[in-house]
Amino acid sequence: MKRRVLVAAVVLFAAVALPVIAAAAPAPPAAPTAPTVSLDPQSLSVGSLPVQIVVLLTLLSFIPAVLLSMTCFTRVIVVFHFLRQAIGTQEAPNNQILIGLSLFLTLFVMTPVVARVNTEALQPMMAGQISQTEALSRAAVPMRDYMIRHTRERDLALFLRLSGSARPSTPDDVPLTALVPAHIISELKTAFQIGFVLFIPFLVIDMAVSSVLLSMGMMQLPPVIVSMPLKLLLFVMVDGWYLVVGSLVKSLM
Repeated sequence: MKRRVLVAAVVLFAAVALPVIAAAAPAPPAAPTAPTVSLDPQSLSVGSLPVQIVVLLTLLSFIPAVLLSMTCFTRVIVVFHFLRQAIGTQEAPNNQILIGLSLFLTLFVMTPVVARVNTEALQPMMAGQISQTEALSRAAVPMRDYMIRHTRERDLALFLRLSGSARPSTPDDVPLTALVPAHIISELKTAFQIGFVLFIPFLVIDMAVSSVLLSMGMMQLPPVIVSMPLKLLLFVMVDGWYLVVGSLVKSLM
């Protein structure tokens, strides 16, 4: 009798508890579905977000090359390097400061060119009005105008002769493959000329200090220990950074 009562109680408990447990159990995870890729041409237009991201990443990869070869960055950083060597301070200001100053001076000088590229090429391309090829052609026009203004005819003629290209009749006919290296060596020549001029007053101070120390018989005292404070004093008194940066920007505008 007791066994029957126990069996009946177990069956009753199973009948009540099993539905509750089944309702409380989590549902099995749904089968993963493969991501779908839309091949609709409208979704891949120039103004769409994926294409804009691809264009932006492509432009970012070319920025260092454009900065070094098609802007005034080369001239500015080389002049600052010669200035630091002329004063005699090896790490003051350090490379990070000089590069940062050169970048912002380059941005300041190239602002009209960048504005033209943005107005004539980038914005119409993002709006879907022109293709990427047409945008590159339009962007090359203001860059070409700037580089031709700061490139010597002799350097440009050299690369045109080396490439076997015909003499261009108009500035728009100048190929970028010849204009870019001509612009680089023109900027290097100008930077070396400015660096030579900067060296002259500091070289005079070095020679004067060396002569005075030699005449006083102080041959064991390195002249740089005495000349460097004098060069720093001269540079500060004439407001050297104002003169150098002002002359650089005026030569590039």
